Amino acid sequence: MNQFGEILGRPRLLSRLALASIIANVGIVVTGGAVRLTGSGLGCPTWPRCTEDSYVTTPEMGIYGVIEFGNRLLTFAVGLIALLGVLSALAQRPRRKSLVHLSIAVFLGIPAQAVIGGFTVLSNLNPWVVGLHFLASIAVIAAGYAFWRETTDTGTAAPPAVPAPLRTLAWLTTVVSAAVLVVGTWVTGSGPHAGDQNAKRIDIDPESLSQAHVDLVFLLLGLSIALWFAFRAVGAERAARAALVLIAVELGQGLIGFVQYFTHLPGILVGLHMFGSCLVWLATLAVLWAAAIRRPAAAASPAPTATSPADSDQQTPLAVR
Repeated sequence: MNQFGEILGRPRLLSRLALASIIANVGIVVTGGAVRLTGSGLGCPTWPRCTEDSYVTTPEMGIYGVIEFGNRLLTFAVGLIALLGVLSALAQRPRRKSLVHLSIAVFLGIPAQAVIGGFTVLSNLNPWVVGLHFLASIAVIAAGYAFWRETTDTGTAAPPAVPAPLRTLAWLTTVVSAAVLVVGTWVTGSGPHAGDQNAKRIDIDPESLSQAHVDLVFLLLGLSIALWFAFRAVGAERAARAALVLIAVELGQGLIGFVQYFTHLPGILVGLHMFGSCLVWLATLAVLWAAAIRRPAAAASPAPTATSPADSDQQTPLAVR
């Protein structure tokens, strides 16, 4: 037992478990999308059982039951990874409360998401509940990302490398990114991929929702470009690289979005767009983290003079002013 605790207490294992949790939660979004896109949303017509008499799928339910039940089984795998993350955080020496709290947040997010998924089935795939189910995954991914980044934190108290106004702009960009995801669920809820032919759709003009979604996407892209220029201006190269990655992911996601719209929403492109939404969210969180990251303690010395080169992520005298 002590040997098992020693293995769980390895910092590298904790970091890998946190990263695995992110990947697993993105995976559950993709498989959940496959359930809806194949019309298997009610493959198991009730919850928590698959049928009134069985917790597992039956041959009479066919491929739709297999797809829906398979997605439910994946929840247990995602939960196991999160549980191992909690145990590893508890086994760290010295134990860090921030890691424990974040690992527990990720773990508790899994059953919460499962319950929302249950209400999704019980509501006969009400589009508002379906959207909430997706957004719950996005929240768990955010907690997982914070957990992963916390495993790399040195715990130093040196000042951040990015000026406060730019950190505020990074937060604003994150809020807009979240808004893009929320409105995106409304667009999907008014579209043709309901998960079942009898499921209700959001009774709002899809064209109007799509236009609102596109407007928010362009706002997000503009903010991302502004961040890239601003980070470069203050010499925050790490944050600038993160912003550039975000811009690239947004452009790729935008291309998929336009193609799927003008090709009348083929299932494969809708699925790729859902995966791309997770990538945009992760890239946004990466920018937020890069803007908030603190310099190593050794770098917290007074600003370099004109004759001494500055570290790429340190504030210049201009940035301090």
